[in-house]
Amino acid sequence: MRRIDIVVIGGGQAGLSVGYYLHMEQIEFVILDQGPEVGHSWSSRYDSLTLFTPRRYSALPGLPLPGDPWDYPTKDEIADYLRCYQDRFALPVQVDTEVISLAYRQGRYYVATNKGMWIANQVVVATGPFQSPYVPAIAESLSEDVMQVHTFDYRNPEMLPLTDILVIGGGNSGAQIALELSLSRQVYLSVGHDIQFMPYRFLGKSLFWWYELIGLLRKSPNSWVGRRFRKKKDPLYGYELREAIASGRVKLVGRAIQAQGKQISFADGSSLEVDTILWATGFRTDYPWIRIPEVARDHLGIEHERGVASIPGLYFVGLPWQSSRGSALIGWVHRDAKFISRMIIQYGERNANEDYSHEDLSTYGS
Repeated sequence: MRRIDIVVIGGGQAGLSVGYYLHMEQIEFVILDQGPEVGHSWSSRYDSLTLFTPRRYSALPGLPLPGDPWDYPTKDEIADYLRCYQDRFALPVQVDTEVISLAYRQGRYYVATNKGMWIANQVVVATGPFQSPYVPAIAESLSEDVMQVHTFDYRNPEMLPLTDILVIGGGNSGAQIALELSLSRQVYLSVGHDIQFMPYRFLGKSLFWWYELIGLLRKSPNSWVGRRFRKKKDPLYGYELREAIASGRVKLVGRAIQAQGKQISFADGSSLEVDTILWATGFRTDYPWIRIPEVARDHLGIEHERGVASIPGLYFVGLPWQSSRGSALIGWVHRDAKFISRMIIQYGERNANEDYSHEDLSTYGS
């Protein structure tokens, strides 16, 4: 059983950003990450993954991302960068550490892990939005002969048979993978909305340069712009997929609504017999290990205000729309991290003289 001031759960970009600001303030903390090394959540994703934000807008505070600032980094670059970042600032990351439960008792947090118990004054949950791969219930009605793979498990085209393939989901990952697969086989792409294609550059500058100029990614979820954007699907950057659709290498079908055997039915009335499906249906945030019912409600998300929970001393960083459109993007997460670090300092100053020495900790294990 170890006591510490701050526990940060998650060692990705959100957790490291929080760690940077805490390190600058010389606050005692530890970052717990379940991966075997820093950056594992990036290096373990599909081989061809490339960010749609330029390097200039894909870095964390205090350390630029090497390379052409207006080109686009690969997932392996990001993984290497995060390891370099942790080393540069000597951030105390403990890897191979799975958090089993988080509980709150009498002003203290009890973080149970596979490597023992941590007792902390404050906790930051920085596990990000990509936690539990989501597959729609219709998958259960498919034949066992249909090969099904989620983007979480997909690595490259070689792991799939050389047959026609149905990709379900039209986000950036689904679009990238569909385009990659279309170079060697016929691809059907199931999308339930009109795809908005955006250029990488406008008038010679990155689209994200313009976003920064007009403050688009700083808009709050409750602003007029924020409310409008939350109702819309994210655009796809670049026109490569649009060209593949025009050439017939990728054929668009409607939203998948029903499955039986090998047959998939779509909202537009069409159907398709398939042998292979790639689910690009995203992830769901899930916190079954947070044993604080006032904060985490069964599959309904978490209760917070700009990342600050109602329970004192508990915070979140890296959530979509936590405070703005950019909250879950790697190059903008530092804004929320900086705000939360200030909240941590203020809370610590208010509670510096509290005495919890009377607590009986024996019942919480070690």
